[in-house]
Amino acid sequence: MSLLRKIRATGRTAEPAPPPPPADALPPEVRERAAELGGSAQVRCVDAGSCNGCEIEIGNAFGPVHDAERYGARLVASPRHADVALVTGPVTRNMAAALRTTVAAMPEPRLVVALGDCALDQGEFAGAYGVEGAVGDIVPVDVRVPGCPPRPEDIVAALRSVTGR
Repeated sequence: MSLLRKIRATGRTAEPAPPPPPADALPPEVRERAAELGGSAQVRCVDAGSCNGCEIEIGNAFGPVHDAERYGARLVASPRHADVALVTGPVTRNMAAALRTTVAAMPEPRLVVALGDCALDQGEFAGAYGVEGAVGDIVPVDVRVPGCPPRPEDIVAALRSVTGR
């Protein structure tokens, strides 16, 4: 009984909603494709060769504290069900073809989000033998989220700019 009293006294512990993203957060052509999603986005995460720091922050962004699902973003297991590819890490030689295939399997309109410094410019892995390049070198990138790793708030803000919520 004391636990139930404590839960009732504590109340909700989720973070308050951040302010909505600015209207010009996305370029006009990306904003048009994002508007076709109708306020919700099915998200497929692709680890193209990261250190897993970004994946931990994605888990936090979709966890109970930041709860990206309340803004219309939902994780899915198949690229055929996805509207958004959330790509982390520099693209390794072994993952370049797989990333192209994954993005090609997504239905239109599709958006690609490059998450983290390694996905944007190869970060610490620049010039490494096994690295093919940044995500933008392999597939067209629509939204960029910098950081090593990016904060969950930044991930949620990027997804909110895509869903428009």
